[in-house]
Parts: sequence; C-alpha cells; structure tokens
Amino acid sequence: MMKRFYLAALLALMAAFTATAAIEVYEFDTPAQEEAFNKLGKELRCPKCQNNNIADSNAGLAQDLRLKVYDMLKDGKSEDEIVDYMIARYGNFVTYDPPLSASTLILWVGPLLFVVIGFTVLVVRSRNPKAAEERAALDSEEQARLSALLGDDNTDDKNKDNNG
Repeated sequence: MMKRFYLAALLALMAAFTATAAIEVYEFDTPAQEEAFNKLGKELRCPKCQNNNIADSNAGLAQDLRLKVYDMLKDGKSEDEIVDYMIARYGNFVTYDPPLSASTLILWVGPLLFVVIGFTVLVVRSRNPKAAEERAALDSEEQARLSALLGDDNTDDKNKDNNG
C-alpha cells in the first residue's frame, strides 16, 4: 500500500515539473522603456509565424527578437532605431504597416485598383441595356427549338392568341 502511495506521489511530482513553462521576465530602468518594449512587441511581426506579433508568438525566433528589442532598449536605442534595425535585418515584412515604396506599392494600390476596376465593369455592363436585350433575344431557330422542347400545346395557344 505504501509503495503505491510513493509511486503516485512520484508520478504527480514528475507531472508537476513538466507542466511548468518558462516565463520571460524583463527588468527595465524606467517605465518608459517598459512601455516602448510592449509597444514594439505588438508592432513587430514574427517572421516565422507570419501573422503573430512578437509579443504573442512562442516561436524561438520571436523570443530572440524580444530579447534583441530588450537589449537595444537597455542600450538606449530609440523605437525608430529598433524598427529600422529589424527592417534592415528581416525586411519590411517585420512591420504590420510597411512603408510606401516601389516594392510595396502593389500592397497599397492593389486593393483599391481591384475595387475600381470591378465597379467600372459593373457600371459599364449595367448601362448598356441594348446589348443585354440582344443577348436575351432568341432568333427564330432557337424559338422553334424552345417551342419543341416545351411542347406543341404552348405554340397552339400562342397561335390562337395571335389569330384571335
């Protein structure tokens, strides 16, 4: 009975140790540094996760980026200098708000251009009713085929109405 108790206690203790997770603790000299760290953590994107910021990501690369941001803040670097460093190292993708440049122009103009072209096509097609009538009108051969498919009863009724 006592063996089972010791075995259960040992297993519970082992499970408790495996459940602990590493918590990153950063100590700052001023509250402004801590605020800048939190702000940059939300503004910088994890290059590995692609849609998480470095504050929310658990990837190893995101941990390294958080540590680099922390070290640069401790060294007295400004937020702009840190963002410029990250862009130089990882490209414009590392920011959620990429700057307007030749390589990112399609990101800024593309959605607007797509909407304008789509709206233009809709307006042009809706303002040309004659073309729509021509597409909808059946020629005599198609009308005869339609009558044959619907049956002679419908054509007899039309002829009676027309001869009336």
